[in-house]
Amino acid sequence: MDSLALERLPGLSPADFPPFLARAPWWGGDLQTLCNHLPGRRAPLGDAERVYLPMRDGSSDRLVGALHRPAAPGPLRPLVVLIHGLTGTEQSHYMVNTASHLLRLGFTVLRLNLRGAGASRPSCRFQYYAGRSEDFADALAALPRALTQGGVVAIGYSLGANMLLKYLGERGSEAPLTGAIAVSAPLDLAGTAQRMMWRRNGLYQRYLLRHMRAESLGEGAEITGSERAAILGARSIWEYDHRFSAPRNGFRGAEDYYERNAAKRFLDGIAVPTLVIHALDDPWIPPEAYLGYDWRRNPSLIPLLPPRGGHIGFQGRDRHTTWHDICATRFLEAL
Repeated sequence: MDSLALERLPGLSPADFPPFLARAPWWGGDLQTLCNHLPGRRAPLGDAERVYLPMRDGSSDRLVGALHRPAAPGPLRPLVVLIHGLTGTEQSHYMVNTASHLLRLGFTVLRLNLRGAGASRPSCRFQYYAGRSEDFADALAALPRALTQGGVVAIGYSLGANMLLKYLGERGSEAPLTGAIAVSAPLDLAGTAQRMMWRRNGLYQRYLLRHMRAESLGEGAEITGSERAAILGARSIWEYDHRFSAPRNGFRGAEDYYERNAAKRFLDGIAVPTLVIHALDDPWIPPEAYLGYDWRRNPSLIPLLPPRGGHIGFQGRDRHTTWHDICATRFLEAL
């Protein structure tokens, strides 16, 4: 399946993407996943410029990003915008490490905090959710022309990848992106919420819920009393979405919210070259949506679906660079 898709993008061949081979001690999907949440040394980034991107919905909310320029000027390259996942921020390990890797290659990188996340929290009354693709459209529209003259490539992770794929599918050939990369996207939001309720995922769910509560109740958030009670009373991600995320954003409940915002509904409409990276042993995301989609239907999509790698893990034989960053680099070179 991978080889068939890879032949569609000029400049790429199946050999351009190495197979994923895990290295010790990161055996299995859980250890691969946990490596992003363990304390450890982060890649160096240097100074960042603060970028403020106003939303066009009348809320006065602004997304805040950290912009990094390469130390030495080089040929004109696309701006790379990184979009974090659920409870992530510009400071998430995968965001920092990818930014550092791309900076060394000469790319300008923007680590974007979604609405109400990280550095965006004090500047926002409202909160991001899995399908808030209009926020990304507003952020792109607000970028200075000097940053985008070489084009823009977006890399989304987890929930941010779902939002990115939805955005691409909605806009088709009108999406103002040179290319996109989705890493560990929950194509089936309902299936992902159900899997998170498995007993074996209890630790993951408690960790995410704790950070979801802190995020949604943080400085600047505009929350009613009933919404606060729903946030604090939720005992699962499904319940949090059913009682808070869905009604807050005009959906009838969790099922309606998941169905209308799941990226799997938008894959056919994507017209921008898009690399889709997902490990089939991801403990958070069931593989059925990836295995059930006929990737031959859309020549713009390049699926890389290794059997191992966890959730945004991909700790491979290269100890300095994750496998998904190696694949992203080769994709960017081909673009």
